[in-house]
Amino acid sequence: MRRGFVYLAAVFDEFSRRVLAHRVSITMEAAVCVEALEEALTRHGRPEIFNTDQGSQFTSLEFTGALTAASVSISMDGKGAWRDNVFVERLWRTIKYEEVYLRAYDSVSEARASIARYLAFYNGGRPHSSLDGRTPDEAYFGAQAMATAA
Repeated sequence: MRRGFVYLAAVFDEFSRRVLAHRVSITMEAAVCVEALEEALTRHGRPEIFNTDQGSQFTSLEFTGALTAASVSISMDGKGAWRDNVFVERLWRTIKYEEVYLRAYDSVSEARASIARYLAFYNGGRPHSSLDGRTPDEAYFGAQAMATAA
């Protein structure tokens, strides 16, 4: 932002590279991450395994309790194990270079709206070489389902 910071929490499907849910906040509290998690679970169902780093918001009882209540196995990266989280780190880099660094948001609401627009483009309009030129939406929902919906 032009002044201050905002934080982005996202639930990310590693296979399709699709952002399933996200929140932009002025704090890094667990509640923000739990909101994104609960939205993803409601909209997309329960995964077998959920991977995070060892940040305090993800090791909190609030966050781990939400996963346990949904019968989701928890996987946490080892300390300094960047390779465990490489796909989401690539997502952060993409968002920073294609959206955030090109803007100087004047308000939190402007940051939220602009990042939401970018993530809609990222999911539905930005082809990925790692997905054979498909978008994350096409990889997640399948090209046939996308054509039927259109």
